[in-house]
Amino acid sequence: MKKILAVLLALPTLALAQTYPTKPIRIVLPFGPGGVADITTRTIAPKLTEALGQQIVVDNMPGAGGIRASETVAHAPADGHTLLLLTNGNAVSQALFKSLPYDPANDFAMISTVGYFSMVLVTSSQSKYKTLKEFLAAAKANPGKVNIGTITPGGTQHLAGELFRSTAAIDAVVVPHKTTGEVLVATMNGTVDLAVDFIAPLLSSIQSGQLRAFAVTAGKRFAGLPEVPTVIEAGVPGYDVASWNALAAPAKTPRGVIEKVHEALVKALAAPEVQKRFGELGVEGRASTPEELKAFYASETKRWTQVVERAKIPKQ
Repeated sequence: MKKILAVLLALPTLALAQTYPTKPIRIVLPFGPGGVADITTRTIAPKLTEALGQQIVVDNMPGAGGIRASETVAHAPADGHTLLLLTNGNAVSQALFKSLPYDPANDFAMISTVGYFSMVLVTSSQSKYKTLKEFLAAAKANPGKVNIGTITPGGTQHLAGELFRSTAAIDAVVVPHKTTGEVLVATMNGTVDLAVDFIAPLLSSIQSGQLRAFAVTAGKRFAGLPEVPTVIEAGVPGYDVASWNALAAPAKTPRGVIEKVHEALVKALAAPEVQKRFGELGVEGRASTPEELKAFYASETKRWTQVVERAKIPKQ
């Protein structure tokens, strides 16, 4: 009797998985238009539409530390028609906020990673520091006298700067700015000794010679700047930081639906035109299994929580 009941209960879920999708699929982004996350999502959207047979709608929902976007998907019907672009911002949210209207660890069904994008450490082309080692030597010889420019306290770049300071064991002042543009200006005019930001918005300034790139933050070099070493190669062992994004669905979404989206995403990331566009943005497109993403998300949450605690960033 129990087996029959279990089969009957499973029938609607199986039917949903077989007929999915039955209407347009919405991917909710915790960012506004024009950023790396937005462009990467819009790059894969046509390929997902092609594979799944329904229109992919990208819904930009910026602000509030990604809370609004995450809450929207966490509380959406678990039918695979509302997905979340999950980011390392989600992984750090538990450490940054006193309370959240959803559970970052348990309210989402993981699907796959989408892409990883490195940041870069830069200084002005007129800076007296020619290499990262020279900057580190100056920082250690003059505690508290050098500074690191980033954006927004609690944001990816800011936390990457805090982690760099602690991993390199230097006493430097991390100076948050409102926008990447402000960081750029401060770096170029020399009021910031070192800056941390994503490669894409800084690439043209590096290539034109306005900025000097010391190192990329990820564990391997960026193909668009092949001569720029990693931070590890430049003298800071153990520092390997890449921002990332992934796809997730509401927690009780049927496994069959998750598998369909996963299969479509793997195909989308393998498309030559997608790989080309991602390369131009400094993004490494890379899929994972749902289980790999779940384990990775847990490890990222643990790592960034430790960074927030060490930096004594107050909870909001």
